[in-house]
Amino acid sequence: RRMSTRPLLAHFVGGKSRRMGTPKGLLQVPGSGQPIVEALCVEGRRAGFELALVGDATPYAALAQGVPRLPDDPPGAGPLGGLRAVLRFAEANAHPFVVATACDMPQVSSAALKQLADPTSTEAVLAPRRDPNAPWEPMLARYEVTRVLDVLDTALSDGLRSFQRLFERLDVQPLELTPEIELALADWDTPADVGA
Repeated sequence: RRMSTRPLLAHFVGGKSRRMGTPKGLLQVPGSGQPIVEALCVEGRRAGFELALVGDATPYAALAQGVPRLPDDPPGAGPLGGLRAVLRFAEANAHPFVVATACDMPQVSSAALKQLADPTSTEAVLAPRRDPNAPWEPMLARYEVTRVLDVLDTALSDGLRSFQRLFERLDVQPLELTPEIELALADWDTPADVGA
């Protein structure tokens, strides 16, 4: 198996999109005509990442051909199961870290992703938050594979299902809120968010 030292970009696509009523990653990025998942793949490659889709990627098979599709591990553990799946995949393929994004984030650019690939961070997680008292943003964050996987396995066996609870157990470095990162954090949860 070919080993890689390139970073891995994981697009989390497993949400049920109940409030949106349609798979969110199929919504079109404003001004581009590209579905969000396709645009995320383009921007990720442009920034030098290898790619993976995490969760049920069935709606996106035609948009991300050749991109590995990783089911949650374990199933039913929510987004932490997706994180464990992609960290195990990264470990097996010698990716040093994983950057996570979600399929409802239409403004993620290669410039924002390059900031997440910055090698100067030494903590287990590099993540933004909108202000010092706000929750961490796990879906525009970088995870160091070995250190996070060890803590995550314990957290899952303890019954944890939330990123915020996981982050309480990890060393997290705040990611600077540059204009590119601020823009990239926009997400679409409901039809009212689209085009807002």
